Amino acid sequence: MSEPKTSLWKETWKLRAFGLYKIPLIFFCSPRLAEYTDSRVEVIFPLNYRTKNHLGSMYFGALSIGADVAGGLAAMREIQKTGNRVGLVFKDFEAKFLKRPEADVHFVSTDGGSMIELVQKALASDERVEGAVNITAYCPKKLGEEPVATFKLTISLKKKRERS
Repeated sequence: MSEPKTSLWKETWKLRAFGLYKIPLIFFCSPRLAEYTDSRVEVIFPLNYRTKNHLGSMYFGALSIGADVAGGLAAMREIQKTGNRVGLVFKDFEAKFLKRPEADVHFVSTDGGSMIELVQKALASDERVEGAVNITAYCPKKLGEEPVATFKLTISLKKKRERS
């Protein structure tokens, strides 16, 4: 079941505020959450003058930011629910660009369950833990359910020490 619309707008604004203060490129791309649950994250990046390339399709840098956001939110949701401090970084990034995205792009991750397990593993250990998150990008307005890109990111988590 997806989140109510008001909750999605609230989460969208939290994401944009995080982008404004921590990672301005996220804010610059104006992402919008379409779904944000324990099992599924869907983020929409509009195709506009900020995100398109000289050919009128979405620039691969914007596509990479979209994959980063969808994958990161899958883990961040669980980290926030635990109330613990956990450092999140991406260790590596694999992308396959399949078609030119010539409309708004929807980035979808259904790896929420594995992110829940990864966060729990990080909290139970003093060591860094890693896990893969898969993201698929679609342009529903132009191509329906046909993917325009796929991404595989390795997330690395480590429990932060308590401040003394």
